[in-house]
Amino acid sequence: MTATTPSPTAGRTPPAPHAPRRGPAVLSLSVPPLLGWWLRRLLFGSVVLWGAATLSFIGLHMLPGDPARLIAGSGTLNSASPQVLRLINHQYGFDRPLIDQYGHFLGQLAHGRFGTSYQLNQPVTKVILDQLWATVTVAVGAAVLGFVLALVLALTTAGRPKARAVSSAIELLLVSTPSFWVGILLLSLFSFRLHLFPVLGNEGVQSLVLPWVTMALPIGGALALVMREGVERALDEPFVLTVRARGATQRRVLLRHVLRHALLPVLTLSGWVLGQLLGGVVVVEAVFARAGIGQITLTAVDGRDFPVVTGVVMLAATTFVVINTAVDLLDRVVDPRLRAVAR
Repeated sequence: MTATTPSPTAGRTPPAPHAPRRGPAVLSLSVPPLLGWWLRRLLFGSVVLWGAATLSFIGLHMLPGDPARLIAGSGTLNSASPQVLRLINHQYGFDRPLIDQYGHFLGQLAHGRFGTSYQLNQPVTKVILDQLWATVTVAVGAAVLGFVLALVLALTTAGRPKARAVSSAIELLLVSTPSFWVGILLLSLFSFRLHLFPVLGNEGVQSLVLPWVTMALPIGGALALVMREGVERALDEPFVLTVRARGATQRRVLLRHVLRHALLPVLTLSGWVLGQLLGGVVVVEAVFARAGIGQITLTAVDGRDFPVVTGVVMLAATTFVVINTAVDLLDRVVDPRLRAVAR
């Protein structure tokens, strides 16, 4: 038997590995997830508002027409003297370089100053605020009615093949039909023939019914398609079987458990709904001859009233930012799994 020679390092403690060399200590700042989320939303909103303001400035300056002559008044459109036009150009800064006008434009917007309407000779803020409530009444009512319509269609037809097929065909028809055509049809039937609602005007709830329905039908049709898909997907989840095993009724399963999961894809469509509301208000107020933001927008664009157009654009962009932030918060309320995720 051959004797084993002990290793020279036997019985010794192996040396500790050398620690990696570290450079100079760097101060690391950790931002709480909630604060980081708010900072990102603030940055996103600032970029959106800046982009909307910039596009508005570029678009308005590309339109034909002399703003000095518009400010001089329609009665003096062709008779304004060169001295008057030079005075107006100097007073409003139209004779400055374009980059200086852009910087002044952004500075005024940053301080909430939109200028004075060329046509009405009133502050833009007052012009918009005077018509804002009429537009908000139409838009909010249409959004609520569209959501209720989608909710009823989705819950009553989910899981029923025949009812689902009929409802889907109707919803696709509602989504693809232009709003102005729907408004004209509703006016022809319910106002001119049946005399149930007024033809035009802003007086009373009756004057709001047809505008609400006109805007709510395409919104409700689109949301119903998405919501029904979410309801049917949630009904196939294992938790529904568990809830039913505990003795819950079908109504309780749908309203308390399934509906929460079905609302998530609906919330993601909030941007599309907002676009439908903003575009639909202009069409509806034109079809039904209602006063509001849509009417002053059409008048301002037709008359090249740059300050009013800019004010309306910034109002729409701000509304978009606020609603999308609110929807992100609602996502975390509807789905608790998103509360721990910083987005």
